[in-house]
Amino acid sequence: MDTILTVNGGSSSLKCGLYALRASELHCLFHLKVENLLGDTTLFKVRDEDNRVLDSHQLECQSVALDERHQFALREVLQWVEAHLPESRLIATGHRVVHGGDLFNTPMRLDDAVLEQLRSFIPLAPLHQPYNLKLVEACRALAPQLPVVACFDTMFHAAQPRLERLYALPRHLIEKGVHRYGFHGLSYEYIQRQLSLGGAGNLKTVACHLGAGASMCAIRDGRSIASSMGFTAVEGLPMGSRTGNLDPGVLLYLMREENMDVDALEKLIYKESGWLGVSTISSDMKELHQANDPRAEEAIDMFCYRVALEMGRLGAALEGVEQVVFSGGVGENDADVRARVLERCRWLGIEIDSEANQRNSGIISTPDSKVTVRVMPTNEEAMIATHVDELLH
Repeated sequence: MDTILTVNGGSSSLKCGLYALRASELHCLFHLKVENLLGDTTLFKVRDEDNRVLDSHQLECQSVALDERHQFALREVLQWVEAHLPESRLIATGHRVVHGGDLFNTPMRLDDAVLEQLRSFIPLAPLHQPYNLKLVEACRALAPQLPVVACFDTMFHAAQPRLERLYALPRHLIEKGVHRYGFHGLSYEYIQRQLSLGGAGNLKTVACHLGAGASMCAIRDGRSIASSMGFTAVEGLPMGSRTGNLDPGVLLYLMREENMDVDALEKLIYKESGWLGVSTISSDMKELHQANDPRAEEAIDMFCYRVALEMGRLGAALEGVEQVVFSGGVGENDADVRARVLERCRWLGIEIDSEANQRNSGIISTPDSKVTVRVMPTNEEAMIATHVDELLH
């Protein structure tokens, strides 16, 4: 049995999926996750395709250097697969790489030259790109015979209209690549494919990928035409610990009046702000709901307000909204957030079935609603596996 391993890594976690081709369709055999890679207690967990836990145990990695833990975790994943599925034959690994710049708008087999170009994009996605590439390098070291395929979070947005991508900056900076890119593209591409399979792929759609990393995307005729994230994955909505949209004058003020340097500003806008900064409590939406604290309530309200505002901007780009899709950890599971957002969007003709919303049903709008509202699980790993399979075959 030929299999494909998908690799989706963050700064302190690793998510993998093992996919096999059955009857011309890809099926996920296992979800493998390593949590808290840089901490003292690292958890390894495996679920099957029905989300049943098959294995959960701690990894002893305290003696492993921090810059080697991603490779250590990937080795554990490969060894687990070999031990529990010895009849399988791994034929490739597929990797989520956040930033492809202007050069890479399709899935790409990686070699030394391409990797070097991708390293140049690290300043554009400092929280993600270094760890994405670290895992690529780990795969090449652990299984040098296997093809390694990168799938870019920016590629779904690459054909956006030029006016959407432009910043009002001097032209020489724009020509150097300082423009809007958009992210979460693998998630939006998966959603669009699922909508198309269900016969709803040609509607004017606002897709909302809401989680600790949050963004929104306007999709028309199956293509991204506008998105909330821009040059980096910090623009747009306020997120778990990221600021979202911020007057650049604030940064100039902080540099002059608070003596903050580049590193301090980067830490502020990526790791200390968003829901965490406003609430002073947590970057986790569940914890904010449970906090019973006015600061947590304000952080939730602020997030929902900004999502509703972005709905208006993307609706203008689409020249009308026919469908809204909620996905991501918050979008799929938080009925309260959806209700708050959609209450502010009633002017679009949206009518919500409250009971369906509480159940996280696939469709939560009423039959009379002018806009269909869906709740749809996203699956970046499945999208990566699909791209790898298509590229190899």
